[in-house]
Amino acid sequence: MTESDDTKRRWRLVLGTAADDQLGGLSSGPDQAMDQALAALYNTGESAGSPKRSGGLGGSAPRVARWLGDIRTYFPATVVEVMQRDAVQRLNLTQLLLEPELLESVEPDVHLVGTLLGLNRVMPETTKATARMVVEKVVREIERRIAAKTASAVTGAINRAARTHRPKLRDIDFDRTIRKNLANYLPEHRTVVPERLVGYGRKAQSIQRDVVLAIDQSGSMAASVVYASVFGAVLASMRALKTSLVVFDTEVVDLTDHLSDPVDVLFGTQLGGGTDINRAIAYSQSLITRPTDSLFVLISDLYEGGVREEMLRRCHAMKEAGVQVVVLLALSDEGAPAYDHDNAAALAALGIPAFACTPDKFPDLLATALDRGDITHWADRNAPAV
Repeated sequence: MTESDDTKRRWRLVLGTAADDQLGGLSSGPDQAMDQALAALYNTGESAGSPKRSGGLGGSAPRVARWLGDIRTYFPATVVEVMQRDAVQRLNLTQLLLEPELLESVEPDVHLVGTLLGLNRVMPETTKATARMVVEKVVREIERRIAAKTASAVTGAINRAARTHRPKLRDIDFDRTIRKNLANYLPEHRTVVPERLVGYGRKAQSIQRDVVLAIDQSGSMAASVVYASVFGAVLASMRALKTSLVVFDTEVVDLTDHLSDPVDVLFGTQLGGGTDINRAIAYSQSLITRPTDSLFVLISDLYEGGVREEMLRRCHAMKEAGVQVVVLLALSDEGAPAYDHDNAAALAALGIPAFACTPDKFPDLLATALDRGDITHWADRNAPAV
């Protein structure tokens, strides 16, 4: 096949049978199967000036299951995830996801987990076990992706906070000491004469930082809920941190006791409903007993259904008390969803920037915050545009 022929083939797959006259049909079996899978999802309804199309998956779970198998056969995993997401949105397959046989055919991803969590309250018992396996598979993959990086970043930040410039011999950090004193290198003696020693304080067994995560459960925050729950579980496993996790809509639920298993955390959430951020912050304030050693992370689109002025006052009060306050509009790979620009601007005026963060960047953000670094500067360099 020439390059020109391949280009025509790709455009034909994109445009569908309406382009047969201009680009020709599809001759190979795999191409025809790909075309049928695409048509079932995207060639639904009628468009102006076009004949009625016959695509669609109907309401049949077996037919959907076969379609899921086809797209996994003919498309890469990243495309499969997009097509599954589009199928749920375009073809209203939500009800079919309550059937365990269909769930077993789906390629798990963060967005599917969000959909299942949204169905948690109406899910029949026969489906819950299968749904839990789907959620667990995604959670374990996220843990594999972020756990080591998070632990390394957080440990480094805590160790830097414990560094001293009057260390005992056994606590000297020789690598950093040499780097700090390179200006004092004596060529004739081929050595560095240190004016300042750099070392680590003796590592205490006590908790050194308190971390409170408050997660908005509104529907647009589904992916953020998934990632934040996994990060919360990773942080809770670190002895140097006391980690609390609360989720909220108009009510506040403390899920700290479930942090040993992020799957339990996720099934303790209830996506959707209203939002009372002020109430969630008030509860979070009650968990903070050491302000200057505490990090508060609010993950929300900032659409406040409670008392806006009180919410802003509480954020300002925490910051003034010495709490490191971080507000994330989203913790996901997609960046920020729709959010309340007025509330974001009001927080920024208080010195608390609100921005989106990807899961891969979150460990570095945590390290910066625990090290009491400049969050505004970090966001300017790393946060995706919103």
